[in-house]
Amino acid sequence: MKKIYVGNFSFHMTEPELRALFEPFGSIESASIATDRDTGRSRGFGFVQMANDAEAEKAMAALNGKDSGGRALTVNEARPQAPRSGFGGGGGGRDRGPRERREPRW
Repeated sequence: MKKIYVGNFSFHMTEPELRALFEPFGSIESASIATDRDTGRSRGFGFVQMANDAEAEKAMAALNGKDSGGRALTVNEARPQAPRSGFGGGGGGRDRGPRERREPRW
């Protein structure tokens, strides 16, 4: 089974349209479009999971760079998501330990 990243498509593309794009190449396990958490609108990329690796390779080769609604698709094997820090990066200062008392500067 292979998960495929599909990017740079129209913000109006639906999951059935994404699925239909890949169906000529083989069996589709799932197709999903990433949406904005606040607005629910498409973020212009998604993922397709195909059961057969050879069919997935064929689909990636055929669809990468293909025009879709005036935009060149980016199609490649999905990489695992990088782990996120809990509070927007920077650590949040939670594990510093007790503060040392400083002498006044005068």
